[in-house]
Amino acid sequence: MSEPIHTSFAPKAPVNMSDTGLEDIMMRDIMLKTMFRRNLSNVSEISRTLCVSVPIAQELIDMCRTQNLIETLGAIGASTTSELRYQLTDSGKARALDALAQSEYFGALPVPLPDYWKQTAKQAIGDAVITREKLEGAMQHLVLPEGMLDQLGPAVNSGRSVLMYGPPGNGKSSISNGIRDALGDNIYVPRFLEYGGQVISVYDPIVHTLAKGEEEDTSALRRSGAQFDQRYLLCRRPTVMTGGELTLEMLDLNYNPVSRTYQAPLQLKATGGVFIVDDLGRQSEPPQALINRWIVPMESSFDILSLQSGQKFMVPFDTLVVFSTNFAPSEMFDGAALRRIYYKIKVDNPSRDDFIKIFIKTARAFKFPPEEEVLAHLLKTKYPEVNNSFASYHAPFLIDQMLSIIDYENLERKMTIPLVDRAWENLFVDES
Repeated sequence: MSEPIHTSFAPKAPVNMSDTGLEDIMMRDIMLKTMFRRNLSNVSEISRTLCVSVPIAQELIDMCRTQNLIETLGAIGASTTSELRYQLTDSGKARALDALAQSEYFGALPVPLPDYWKQTAKQAIGDAVITREKLEGAMQHLVLPEGMLDQLGPAVNSGRSVLMYGPPGNGKSSISNGIRDALGDNIYVPRFLEYGGQVISVYDPIVHTLAKGEEEDTSALRRSGAQFDQRYLLCRRPTVMTGGELTLEMLDLNYNPVSRTYQAPLQLKATGGVFIVDDLGRQSEPPQALINRWIVPMESSFDILSLQSGQKFMVPFDTLVVFSTNFAPSEMFDGAALRRIYYKIKVDNPSRDDFIKIFIKTARAFKFPPEEEVLAHLLKTKYPEVNNSFASYHAPFLIDQMLSIIDYENLERKMTIPLVDRAWENLFVDES
């Protein structure tokens, strides 16, 4: 069953060619290239592949017929409802080849950038209100310190930048994922954008999750009675997570010299959603440089990108940016940078009581019944050896280690002190 269409901000389906916002020549050339590459011959196939209605596809075909680029072959079958078949004329093939030499792009018609600006405003991340109930539901698998949700909630609802910092292994990444899950609703993501005659690919199946019932494959789309512009896809609010691999180049347009098209940078793909920069400080780029790259976008809600020609243009920056680091913020940023990060939340080591809750919850999640004597042994014997320094990752680490030993040695699935002692040996490095 398909998820409901958000009619309040659904992009209106264009009725005719002028409604698409694209130049006639660009639409014509994309259709000719598509017919040539995909060997399409009837209007329904063409409309599905271009992601427009049959009337618009027919309007394009009729325009090309007057220019002697397309000719009619006759009807498919003998039925009164049979479709006419079309093919490229020699002039049409020549024009398609010439257009392919300029750009290999064919398929769905792109969305003009000005139209996408309007659509972004209709489905802004700041309008995705998260209640305490939603946040609690998304974080129910975690054990968080008292007051943490009350810090996170306003930060997420603001749509502003968030910095989570603190010792490693205490759930900063898990909290970031919980924020993503709490957002929960759907937005419309363009398959492709157009600016200055250039095509920019936006939809990315790695980043964007289709809403239930949606189809990515244009051949499977139903064009009759479309409720919204089919050049968009209805998706969950996106989440982009990067770590130590993030570079400044990944925040720029990526030009493909073969297809002569562009791939949208990560932050543009994350529009309307969450951009998580995990392990900040472990990138090859200095943290200050990464923050500097985002200062204008975070404050002005727009980003500036450049084409191969050097032409610069603005795109919407409607993204909740979540920075997560194990380093002290004052060691990575100057005061000006910290001032521009609106919410700073410390995720500290768990207390003794919270560690007990984490251990029990994790054991039950693994269907590995917690034993009171094992937990008491950890608290009274093992943790005093490390100054009672608890971390959230300890519980899943120890339990996973014990289960691995049980599987390897074909032991009874029971938590024991000898097992946890063996697991403990792998938790820390002995550098003595």
